[in-house]
Amino acid sequence: MTEYIDADVLIIGGGPAGCSCALYTSRSSLKTYVLDKNPSVGALAITHKIANYPGVSNEVSGSDLLEMMRNQAISYGTTYLRAHVFSLDLSGEHKLVYTPEGVFRSRTIVLATGAMGRTSTLEGEKEFLGRGVSYCATCDAAFYRNEEVLVYGSNQEAVDEALVLVKFAKTVHWVTSGKPSRSTNRVDLLLDLPNVKQSERTKLLSIHGADDGLKYVNLKSIKDNKAYSLDVSGAFLYSTGTLPITDFLHGSIPLRADGGVDVDDNMMTSIPGVWAIGDIRNTPFKQAVVACSDGCIAAMSIDKYLNSRTEFRVDWVHK
Repeated sequence: MTEYIDADVLIIGGGPAGCSCALYTSRSSLKTYVLDKNPSVGALAITHKIANYPGVSNEVSGSDLLEMMRNQAISYGTTYLRAHVFSLDLSGEHKLVYTPEGVFRSRTIVLATGAMGRTSTLEGEKEFLGRGVSYCATCDAAFYRNEEVLVYGSNQEAVDEALVLVKFAKTVHWVTSGKPSRSTNRVDLLLDLPNVKQSERTKLLSIHGADDGLKYVNLKSIKDNKAYSLDVSGAFLYSTGTLPITDFLHGSIPLRADGGVDVDDNMMTSIPGVWAIGDIRNTPFKQAVVACSDGCIAAMSIDKYLNSRTEFRVDWVHK
């Protein structure tokens, strides 16, 4: 006979979305578990420094901010476990989650596994991640005010992020190995800006620097096969995109064409009792504060779902 580990709320993923959701459900006296495969590899965890998170006035590393979120949820009663989820059974009223540590049984499931991070493919990319190499201009552009930066990639994400960087950087060197597709928007707008220099049919070979950060990159022109270096203090890499981490679902939940999990306004999926929050939804705004907002919305929806409440009452209403 199978022995189950029972919960009211079981959250798969311990990033900002999962921690925010856990904080609210635990405060609502719901027995909450967070299963986190690896707390050190998520998008927030690998962010070197953050200066735009509301309420945090000083720069803080992503890993430190995430630890604060995690500890706050735990302080309200969340049980946080390192566990790898390999399959789910969402067919019954009580959902089952299978891990090497045991089988969890929960009244509600929250999918918060995020999106697949970029793997280091370039020489120096991993070494200078957070010290010049970035995957998020919205997060880091302000650190490169009046400096020379490189954007590598021809997809929509590269164009959108370059348009953020032009507001801060002295020069944005847009390096593309091929032409952007016809469906890519705002390319002409980007190229018309005076501080943008494009290098078409060019490959980024390697990234170099010193203890205090990135100094230059090596490039190679595909047109004439010539290699050369470019002095930059920041390299924003978008040659490969991100995909929501959904492999453990094994088709149990329908996915959109872009790989994201579809949800309603309350973050519930098409399966009653199952929510999805954060980057697993493949939203265009991949920011920690957005993920936390998802978590809060889902938690309040879960409270209503489990307690059959017909309306919400916010914390500060006591009449």
